Amino acid sequence: MKAQELRSLSQEELLQKEKSLLEELSAMNMQRFAGRVEKPHKFKLIRKDIARIRTILNNRKDK
Repeated sequence: MKAQELRSLSQEELLQKEKSLLEELSAMNMQRFAGRVEKPHKFKLIRKDIARIRTILNNRKDK
């Protein structure tokens, strides 16, 4: 997801999005330990999206 799209979301929507991404990452980690991850490149994409969301939340908190 692009940063511009994330900036247009409200604080509650960002928190909800972060929570869902963390749950997805957790589920993928369980698959990794089971040895059957279909799309391993998604780990990096999900972590980057979480970082983008946290950056936007921190920028809003500072202002």
